[in-house]
Amino acid sequence: MHAAAEKSAFQLQETFARLDQPRVYNETACIELTQTIHRIRALKKERNAVILAHNYQRPEIFEVADFIGDSLELARQATTVDAAIIVFCGVHFMAETAKILNPQKTVLLPDLRAGCSLADSVTADELVERRDALRQQYPDLQVVAYVNTTAEVKAVVDVCCTSANAVQIVNALPAQHILFVPDEHLGDYVQRETTKTIISWNGNCYVHHQITPENIRAVKEALPNVRVLVHPECRADVVALADAVLSTSGMVRYAKESDAREFLVVTECGLSDRLLIEVPEKQFYKACKLCQFMKMITLEGTLRSLERMEHEITLAEDVRAGAERSLRRMLELSR
Repeated sequence: MHAAAEKSAFQLQETFARLDQPRVYNETACIELTQTIHRIRALKKERNAVILAHNYQRPEIFEVADFIGDSLELARQATTVDAAIIVFCGVHFMAETAKILNPQKTVLLPDLRAGCSLADSVTADELVERRDALRQQYPDLQVVAYVNTTAEVKAVVDVCCTSANAVQIVNALPAQHILFVPDEHLGDYVQRETTKTIISWNGNCYVHHQITPENIRAVKEALPNVRVLVHPECRADVVALADAVLSTSGMVRYAKESDAREFLVVTECGLSDRLLIEVPEKQFYKACKLCQFMKMITLEGTLRSLERMEHEITLAEDVRAGAERSLRRMLELSR
């Protein structure tokens, strides 16, 4: 998916004024953003670079992105990139994934502080210890890692998954017992959708974990016709209130194709921004939280990353190769 066609500063202001972001999108700010957008687009051509952006990014990032998507879409897109440089507007593990699948390309992350608390909840050493102990009890055990993990963790699992294909991947494996890391809520969701035995790691996304059923019920009471779209990283009592449980890109497709006019978007707030831009004829309400890590990526930081060629992602080859194996298996099983 290519970025939206060029907008004037005033068109940007009209669009962004509707978005609930800490940044103030007034006329002056939008003129500055427009200038930065033009500089980034010109520099992309000069550097032979592409920009991949996650759905949770700031809305102005979408204006320079060559592709916008969820983790599965971005992983697939990373394998088809025809450019020397990939600038990844997302968090650290996502940039690592692009490097894993493109070892000969330069992969840049605009801000090294853009980490992930969920990815930090499991290390490779901890996982190997738990895996080996469980295999004493369940010899058929296979390990599935959500892509929200480090390259080191991906290198020691059997296969990766995303929120979009987690159930599909688990059902495709030749094992009854699955150790699922690191998101306990996504693991619980998969357990409800499969007959296999899921052993979930004790981790969660702090953004989705903060969303409560009270948040959802309050909106449903005020808007009886609203469709509730929930990400499976949410708690089970929130998922139970959903009209549809979807990945972020699944939510985009659902909103575009549905006959409904009002939607409650239950995930990180950046997705609501994308929906407001791409589906302006429908109404989107937020029961969401901001991810402080995603919002560390800025338009100015993206320009600086291209200008200075920073910050480059590097991986030890044994780690990269091991992680590539589990990612490639995911791509094969999710076709």
